[in-house]
Amino acid sequence: MRAILQYFSLLATTLLLATTAAAQPQTLRVGPEEDYPSIAAALSAADSGDVVEIHAGTYYEHGLVVDKPLYIRGIGYPVLDAQEQGEILTIIAHDVTVEGLQLQNVGVSYLKDHAGIRVRQRSRAVIRNNRLVNTFFGIYLERVHEAVIENNELSGVLRDEASSGNGIHAWHCEKLDIRDNWVTGHRDGIYFEFVDNSKIVGNESVGNQRYGLHFMFSNHDEYHHNRFADNGAGVAVMFSKFINMWENTFEHNWGRAAYGLLLKEIYDTRIEDNHFIQNTIGINIEGSTRIVYQRNEFRRNGWAIKMAGGCLDNDITANNFRSNTLDLVVNSNVNNNTFTGNYWSEYNGYDLDRDGTGDVPYRPVKLFSYILDQTPEAIVLLRSFFVSLMNFSEKVSPVFTPADVLDHQPSMQPLSL
Repeated sequence: MRAILQYFSLLATTLLLATTAAAQPQTLRVGPEEDYPSIAAALSAADSGDVVEIHAGTYYEHGLVVDKPLYIRGIGYPVLDAQEQGEILTIIAHDVTVEGLQLQNVGVSYLKDHAGIRVRQRSRAVIRNNRLVNTFFGIYLERVHEAVIENNELSGVLRDEASSGNGIHAWHCEKLDIRDNWVTGHRDGIYFEFVDNSKIVGNESVGNQRYGLHFMFSNHDEYHHNRFADNGAGVAVMFSKFINMWENTFEHNWGRAAYGLLLKEIYDTRIEDNHFIQNTIGINIEGSTRIVYQRNEFRRNGWAIKMAGGCLDNDITANNFRSNTLDLVVNSNVNNNTFTGNYWSEYNGYDLDRDGTGDVPYRPVKLFSYILDQTPEAIVLLRSFFVSLMNFSEKVSPVFTPADVLDHQPSMQPLSL
């Protein structure tokens, strides 16, 4: 009897060890001198939880599908070259990590949004430390929940708008973390449509054709510590609410319709501690309500803030307006918008009690800005004596500009932001 018990105990131990060994992730190595000469073969042979390790070299493969949880890592930045034939890597499994690859030459498609890496209807994807070159769409997230897109370099080829895709494109997603990426040469650097509860942090989006960052119908998101420079326009936030924006830099976004930041039909947002430097328009606002603009720096822009109709209950407080051509354009009723405690470099009032606040309210809207809004060609008269005289007369006795657009507590010195 004892012998039988010992036998079954040994058998159970053996089965347990075998099961444990089988459960351990395996590493499948891809390379000219490795077990797998192609990435497709390694992906097919891998089991859930395995590591697919791709060694340095160039692999002319596309249409690769990841349908199980895997860790795909590159050694020495192996190149996956699609030779303009289509999408390279499509992820249709949960818990997939892709790291250390260079993906290139997807090819332009007018029928399908081909991408370097696509994640489709899955959760917990991690895409980090990759290089995507000439990939039409770079990283495409489609109905994804909880993904991290981190420290990737995405470099597109500037073509016309119809022939260019977005760098990082997210559609119907939630809880994304887009962090520390560098994006250039795309239509939009980063694009969010129906994306909620997500973060965009520490990215550089420069030299893109349309927008550095573009929100559509997205709510409860935040972006901070990013830089948007030399794009067609810096950032557009449209038809969204609860999008908080702080400590970003918007600079050198020049052109006929170039903005540092475009706000259209957005609600309940805070815009704080940002820098708007040398943009055609620092912030262009249309139909946006309950927005707090606080501690922002507007320097050397054409228009610092241009506010159109339908803007209600906005609070513009404690900002610096320095050396802008026009600090503020308002072409409608004030509608409970307040302008308080800002520094205006063109303010020439006095401070008799030396409390740091001007004793005379400041009117930031010039008559010439009203004329420019009606007749843009009048810009050629900007520095003329006639315009200076006209602005002075309107300041003394307002007739055309909104009489209730006043900063009652203008700061005498630039604010420390």
